[in-house]
Amino acid sequence: MSDIALSVLDHATIVEGSDPGESLRSARELAQNLEAWGYTRFWLSEHHNMRAVASAATSVALGFIAEGTSTIRVGSGGVMLPNHAPLVIAEQFGTLASLYPGRIDLGLGRAPGTDPRTMRALRRDSASASTFPADVQELQAYFAPAQPGQAVRAVPGEGLRVPLWILGSSLFGAQLAAHLGLPYAFASHFAPQALYEALAEYRSGFQPSEQLGRPHAMAGINVVVADTDAEARRLFTSQQQSFAGIVRGGQRGLLPPPIDSMDTFWRPGEKERVDTTLRYSFVGSPETVKAKIEQFLADTGADELMVSSMIHDKKARLHSYEALADMFDLKGPGVDLH
Repeated sequence: MSDIALSVLDHATIVEGSDPGESLRSARELAQNLEAWGYTRFWLSEHHNMRAVASAATSVALGFIAEGTSTIRVGSGGVMLPNHAPLVIAEQFGTLASLYPGRIDLGLGRAPGTDPRTMRALRRDSASASTFPADVQELQAYFAPAQPGQAVRAVPGEGLRVPLWILGSSLFGAQLAAHLGLPYAFASHFAPQALYEALAEYRSGFQPSEQLGRPHAMAGINVVVADTDAEARRLFTSQQQSFAGIVRGGQRGLLPPPIDSMDTFWRPGEKERVDTTLRYSFVGSPETVKAKIEQFLADTGADELMVSSMIHDKKARLHSYEALADMFDLKGPGVDLH
């Protein structure tokens, strides 16, 4: 399993006691370390009106990350395309690809990345998700070489063929990625229910494309590694508290510090719901986590893992990612999906 590609999904998470500027600088510091440790990609997510997420202006934040790194691939995990005109995204990511050639990924999702009221504030039509397949193809066309007489062109963008990914947590995304011959990333780190069915659908229906000759499936997981199982479980309580807040009527505060035990924190029914949501969370010492991840890889056949680690303490977060890199003996970027 030592040749597995490991990548990181980050949210520039704002922890209690921090602010957006500090969180974005910490994200860049994390990316710099991940680059040194041999991770393949560093992606930021697009979420809106969430107090703990500093990466809402995703393309702007990615420029900051890319400028501070030199080899790791940098991208979106993902841009929620129905929130935007495809031409605008083509220009934004065309700009990034022009400044940082060969390093930019564009992961695309169709969810709003927020609540209904904020969706309206984004001027998003409630039916806009239905045009997602056409919007993806329009975006592809902007990244292709311009055709004679083409009236609307993405400058920068045209001819750059920025690699596209389809992100999803259902069969819809799997089928679209297969049909278009694009790499597919499944959000099993927070929506695990359809993982195996979606991977099977993607692989069985895959049609080779100019970008990708064979299926490439990425699965999202949560990972917390510490020196002992007990310490890792304690660090994981920050994420558990955060998700319990969502269960409690959508409370989305800053990421809280860890607590010694969740036993007195849970309200009736919360533990079961959070455990289900965070099913693919691998928490423990290096030995414990490696065994669990290897089993997950054997079960899913994933080509790449996208790791998320919502750890409150910056040093503990860096230690977790470094330990994960050590246990899989990472070799650095080498997955070419063109």
